[in-house]
Amino acid sequence: MAEQATDKDFVEYVVKQIVNHPEDVKVDRKIDEMGVLITLDVNAEDMGMIIGREGATAKALRTLLRVIGARNNARVNLKINEPEGSERRMDAGSTGRKTIDEVVGDIKI
Repeated sequence: MAEQATDKDFVEYVVKQIVNHPEDVKVDRKIDEMGVLITLDVNAEDMGMIIGREGATAKALRTLLRVIGARNNARVNLKINEPEGSERRMDAGSTGRKTIDEVVGDIKI
């Protein structure tokens, strides 16, 4: 069972190294017919650190989890829960922040 929790331990370790409030990091692991689901909860102030610019940090975490899953013949997904009190805004306004639609629209496929 210890080998099975490697993905959860990996996420918890990496995220705690990135955030300013490591005591608020909560990682949950569930297995269903779709594979392994890692759910991540962090302090509202740390969401920007976890997502990263244009979603780069979250994407990197998900890529590394896919590699760990492939080594264990499992499909591993990461869900990042948006905490209450999150400062993410629905419109860009004068803050210079992009909306989620603007970020997705910038992705070149």
